[in-house]
Amino acid sequence: MSTPGAENPMSSNEPVAVSILDREFLIACAAEEQAGLLAAARHLDARMREMRTSMRTASMDRFAIMAALNASHELLAERARSARLAEQLRALDARLERAFDTSVQ
Repeated sequence: MSTPGAENPMSSNEPVAVSILDREFLIACAAEEQAGLLAAARHLDARMREMRTSMRTASMDRFAIMAALNASHELLAERARSARLAEQLRALDARLERAFDTSVQ
């Protein structure tokens, strides 16, 4: 799951078997990223199984697209939430700085 062109010479990619909807896939992954890859695969498998129960006639491609869209939506929502929290922290930090400056003078 390494970013292309960003290989770490100290770690080599090894194939890791992941199972999604009872299909096995071998994914090249650096040793330090294997736990994250396996967790992501378990999460994806669980989400696709949930979807399969509500979309009985859908193909594997449709499951994959819907799971990817759901994951992308969740990621973007979390990024927006994180940005809002970061802005709130910056505003709080500015208030604290002003209060500190006022109390020191």
